[in-house]
Amino acid sequence: MKLGYSRKTGKVWSLTSWKSRDDPSVGDAELKMEPGKSNAFSLMKRSQIVWTSGVWDGYIFSLVPEMTLNYIFNYSLYTDENETYFIYSIKDSIISRCILDVSGQVEQMSWLGARQAWFIFWSQPRTSCVACGPFSICNTATGSCQCLQGFFIGSDKNLSECVRRTALQCGDNSADREDRFLRMHNVKLPSPDKVLKLPGIEECKSACLNNCACTAYAYNSSGVCSSWDGKLYDLEQLSKNEGENIFIKLAASELPKPGEEREPSQDMLLFDINSSTETSKNELSDGRAGKSKSTDAWLPLFSFASVSASTNNFSAENKLGEGGFGPVYKGELLNGQEVAVKRLSKKSGQGLEELKNETMLIAKLQHRNLVRLLGCCLDQDEKILIYEYLPNKSLDSFLFDRAKKRLLYWETRVKIIEGIAQGLLYLHQYSRLRIIHRDLKASNILLDTDMKPKISDFGMARMFGGDELQANTNRIVGTYGYMSPEYALEGLFSIKSDVFSFGVLLLEILSGKKNTGFYHTGSLNLLGHAWDLWKDNRALDLMDPILENEASYPMLARYVNVALLCVHENATDRPTMSEVVSMLTNEHLVLPSPKQPAFSYVRNLKNSNEPTSKPEACSVNVVTVSLIEAR
Repeated sequence: MKLGYSRKTGKVWSLTSWKSRDDPSVGDAELKMEPGKSNAFSLMKRSQIVWTSGVWDGYIFSLVPEMTLNYIFNYSLYTDENETYFIYSIKDSIISRCILDVSGQVEQMSWLGARQAWFIFWSQPRTSCVACGPFSICNTATGSCQCLQGFFIGSDKNLSECVRRTALQCGDNSADREDRFLRMHNVKLPSPDKVLKLPGIEECKSACLNNCACTAYAYNSSGVCSSWDGKLYDLEQLSKNEGENIFIKLAASELPKPGEEREPSQDMLLFDINSSTETSKNELSDGRAGKSKSTDAWLPLFSFASVSASTNNFSAENKLGEGGFGPVYKGELLNGQEVAVKRLSKKSGQGLEELKNETMLIAKLQHRNLVRLLGCCLDQDEKILIYEYLPNKSLDSFLFDRAKKRLLYWETRVKIIEGIAQGLLYLHQYSRLRIIHRDLKASNILLDTDMKPKISDFGMARMFGGDELQANTNRIVGTYGYMSPEYALEGLFSIKSDVFSFGVLLLEILSGKKNTGFYHTGSLNLLGHAWDLWKDNRALDLMDPILENEASYPMLARYVNVALLCVHENATDRPTMSEVVSMLTNEHLVLPSPKQPAFSYVRNLKNSNEPTSKPEACSVNVVTVSLIEAR
């Protein structure tokens, strides 16, 4: 179909969302190209623009970089005196569809015949702000929704409805009962219901106060009074010194009395990382000499009392596990939201720098395959990070458990592999700065309720500038068995270091076996075993036995091929993540033959005169190793 407009008739060809997943009537969201404006698509929600594609540059829309991975689609934009429209065609025999989901997400999908499932090629917008309900505000740094002060979550815990704690007292002008206004700073305002030209803010305030239907107002320096009636939608919390002020009408009892201070209803405050933590002057560099990276990441700051209460005083019953940073607990906020609380252990080798690094990085990242950071706590000398709670914990808890691995069906493993690949591709290519994770492993892949993967633990990650491709460090961090040879031996790391780790992880997912501590007649590790099988044309023998009756054999062989390409000894021989995604999803792409992987020649028991007793494990999957060299 065409997406665009006719200059002759004024007809606009657009996509509209359903009202709900069960109701196909017209919903709130619409994707369209505005007649007479720039050649760009706008995603509208209740007549307000929530996302734009950017202008057409002759090949792609500027804010949809996924279009550069053009191995499936042919894109075109036609314009003449009669009409302007966008259209695409499909290469080969691939089936595709483009939808506008009920949540307001534009999704481009292609059909994978071997898996009998749809694969999401790209989706926008990446922030979940469009899904926030009435009387809630979205933190654009984290994508999380929160009820406004004076409101609480009603019957549904997904913030589809925030309701007033105390009803308005419209018409009651007594001093202790008259409705008042709460001022909120740095807010992106939705489209107003009414606009008036008034001489001052007091007149604007009176106009809203005397109108029982008015729920909020705003006044700017041009003398424009904006007001909103009924339910208030689409508020967004921006960074410091951005946005405008809005005044929310509340019952007098919901506001602090003069001289009192009251925290927001969800026990959260916004803070600037730079001004709220004492750190060294060696700020994280953006990759360009002489320039320090300014941080505009704002996050909710939790008090230690609220975090402790949410985890039942960090009880053993709430403990989910423990990593290099410290123990992780399950918690529940005042609004009923479940969270994962990561508390820095006093014995941990990590500290404020790692916490700051993880906070700065992940607060700026928005992707469905990256874990979402909700806030942190720096109270009473505690260093705590609060994440979204993922009930299925980490991938290793399934993959290396004899009973639970049976829940990792072939389709589930494929979904996990593709999700991890998409998350890494975003980090390497589409985030604000190129980011190297440096500790990708099975225990750092978390699984949501649908077993979809989310990459976690960014304490060891590094940011690169736009032109920076490689860096060197004297501090080797990560996990043996997943480290690339140039990083483990020389301290050199790049995006190809993460590609190597992904290759190891891919082999582990396919086989259900750990790379380190692997014991087989002729191989010390899983890489060597996979290479031996590949050389003997027996790559399918690598498959986890429980997948025997459900795995797609051609797809399995393809994935083993991709994994072996990723673990090449020389970084230049490894593919990029964009190439990996292409190889994993494009069944028609011919793959090159792999070379012998790194570390596969370390030791071969078959040809060794040493005793053939079972070797000791080289590392444990959950252990993060840091080696420090003195200057």
